[in-house]
Amino acid sequence: MRRLDLNGVGFFNTIPRMLKKIFPFLGWRFSKGDVRADLIAGLTVTLVLIPQSMAYAQLAGLPVVMGLYAACVPVMIGALWGSSHHLQTGPVAMTSLLVGVVLLPLAVPETATYIALAGLLTVLIGCIRLFVGITRLTVLANFLSKPVVDGFVHAGVLVIASSQVSKLFGLEMERGGWYLRNLWELLCRLDESNLTAAALGGASIVLLVVLKRFFPKLPAALLVVAVATLTVFLLGLHDSERVAAPVAIVGHIPTGLPRPVSIQIDWGMILKMLPGALVITFIGFMEMCGVTKAVAAQSRQKIDLNQEMIGQGLAALSSGLTGGYTVSGSLSRTALNYASGAKSGLSALFTGLFVAVFLMFLAGTIYCLPKATLGAIIIVAVVKLLKFKRLFGYWKVSRLEGITAGVTFLGTLLFAPQLQNGILLGAALSIVIFLFQAMKPHVSLLGRHEDGSYRTHTLYDLEIDPQMPVIRFDGRLFFADTSYFENIVLDTCGNYPDADFIAIDCQGINGIDASGEAVLREMVEKLRGNKTELLFVGMKRPVRDVLHRSGLYDEIGGKNFFHRLDDARNWVVGKDA
Repeated sequence: MRRLDLNGVGFFNTIPRMLKKIFPFLGWRFSKGDVRADLIAGLTVTLVLIPQSMAYAQLAGLPVVMGLYAACVPVMIGALWGSSHHLQTGPVAMTSLLVGVVLLPLAVPETATYIALAGLLTVLIGCIRLFVGITRLTVLANFLSKPVVDGFVHAGVLVIASSQVSKLFGLEMERGGWYLRNLWELLCRLDESNLTAAALGGASIVLLVVLKRFFPKLPAALLVVAVATLTVFLLGLHDSERVAAPVAIVGHIPTGLPRPVSIQIDWGMILKMLPGALVITFIGFMEMCGVTKAVAAQSRQKIDLNQEMIGQGLAALSSGLTGGYTVSGSLSRTALNYASGAKSGLSALFTGLFVAVFLMFLAGTIYCLPKATLGAIIIVAVVKLLKFKRLFGYWKVSRLEGITAGVTFLGTLLFAPQLQNGILLGAALSIVIFLFQAMKPHVSLLGRHEDGSYRTHTLYDLEIDPQMPVIRFDGRLFFADTSYFENIVLDTCGNYPDADFIAIDCQGINGIDASGEAVLREMVEKLRGNKTELLFVGMKRPVRDVLHRSGLYDEIGGKNFFHRLDDARNWVVGKDA
């Protein structure tokens, strides 16, 4: 099948490489068959995206139409300037929750001030993402370990799900209140529940689960929205004149495409929102990174995470400037997009176009959509992210990693609704644990095995050469572990007073800083004063280069450096002879 290659002959063949870097979509390649596959995949994702975008906007405390706006232009921008052929951008549960967390202390949900701040926050996040992508700082995400992210996500899912339970029962709860207090208040007010809303919410959950279980190819969320909306409309369940306890509905949604909006820059508010914006950026990146890598491994596509951050930044900017709110790469919709046969970013363009058609012609059809159904959609969507087996699995791998995941999980729940404090606590704890472990790297005394090799003497019950004990040091010799290294060498000298030489097996030392160089200098001088020589075996070239530049190599003397332990041992025996 003939493929349309934008890099082929003609005009596109003259496009400079830098221009293709700025406009990555110029490198797309697709055939007519691919266009058809992308069209089907785009429509499939749209059927899931429309109900989800409205539900997630509700989760963020925003009008549902803002979710639809965020599902239109940003979806296309993210695909055009991203590197992945399958990533689907738009509203996601965790980001929506965090938007509400950041904005609730600053304004009342769904008010003009709250909506304006949501736009400002979205633009701020877009600028941060652009900066990270352009400066290639995505490596900073490594400071958030997997246990920290998983602990945070699991706690966040519980907060998200519990925040929607009140909507299932038709109750209005205080937004932004302490998580555990709100749960207690909900239990105390169950007698005030709107039974009609509870029936709609419960039926929506059951129908969603059944459809996903037995008819996975059907757009379950959209079907549930249609059934619930039609039920409310036909029975008049939203009309106080027809029923004693009317259910809350979405109401009027303005038709038409997203329009450009002006963003009022308020530096005071920006400073207040900045910590939350950074957390949203990190969480969004981790989710985007995980799903793009997983899909890329199957599609065998090369992914540039820095370019993806640029695409996500431009998507957020376009969302804030067209009346939407913060968007991110969606795990579930990206997986659905790939499973539906998408071949290129065209699928996301089709998705955005289908949402635009819905906004122009069909938005009025969901006037009677009950909010309880939106709550049900959120609960079913996020609960599948709970994988406590994986969370508890960190304890089996490492006790400290398990503690980090547990502390992050519990801290996030206790700090709720200020969820960012939970992940900051986990990140701080993981860094402290890393430094603690780095302060005491693996060190062992080596003895000569019967096969001639040198191995850890405690594992094989080997004797230590009293004339030349051998210390193996595994790790970077830097400021955090220099004292530990010094103590090990001095303790060895004390335990083997007849040793005229101490050999350092340097094969595990992969780096050295100024503090490490200084302690080596001090140790050489100190031991030579006691007529003991330090011998260095198997030192790596980068470490040796540092000693050459500092002059320490010449001070120690080249005769004290060896490639193998046997060479050092033979040299020592030769000196004694």
